Amino acid sequence: MEAKEFNSLFDRVVADYHSADNVDAECRNPYTPGTLEFLLYRKCWIDSVQWHLEDIIRDPEIDPVQALAIKRRIDRSNQDRTDVVEYIDSWYLDKFKDVKPCADARINTETPAWAIDRLSILALKIYHMQVEASRTDASEEHVRKCSGKLAVLKQQRVDLTSAICELLEDIASGSKYMKVYKQMKMYNDPSLNPVLYSSGK
Repeated sequence: MEAKEFNSLFDRVVADYHSADNVDAECRNPYTPGTLEFLLYRKCWIDSVQWHLEDIIRDPEIDPVQALAIKRRIDRSNQDRTDVVEYIDSWYLDKFKDVKPCADARINTETPAWAIDRLSILALKIYHMQVEASRTDASEEHVRKCSGKLAVLKQQRVDLTSAICELLEDIASGSKYMKVYKQMKMYNDPSLNPVLYSSGK
């Protein structure tokens, strides 16, 4: 799968989510488990659900009990998102395992999967900014501002896609190499979060 195809896949996920537009909708991943496409679809689905959970929790009239439940769900979603990003990086590590880096090979500031993570979020930003730029019940000023932001987001996607393509080409040629550090999130680990281990929970 070429990097330039990522955007089409992410746009499909966003459209699939909005066909139900429900945070509890079932993820019907059409791709074969273990493939890059499967991981990318799963990643963007998590992002889509979490995007809308973040909207819901900002309702000023939300019941505090419901808000806490959603916050816990967002925490789990963030962990799932991180896990899938690391699975994507593992896929690329396996893909490039036989590439011998050049003597002067450099490491990138972020791995392919974390760059792709930003591309997935951009698909959601573009979709929702397009909705705002198309509203007939909003002011002309609102539509104008959102249209300007939409143009910036689309250019950002072009630039980021190009950068990801170049990064993958550089890794494939040996001019850059991958090194993956696990996130090691401490607040989710009962043995590392002092609030959890001091309370015995």
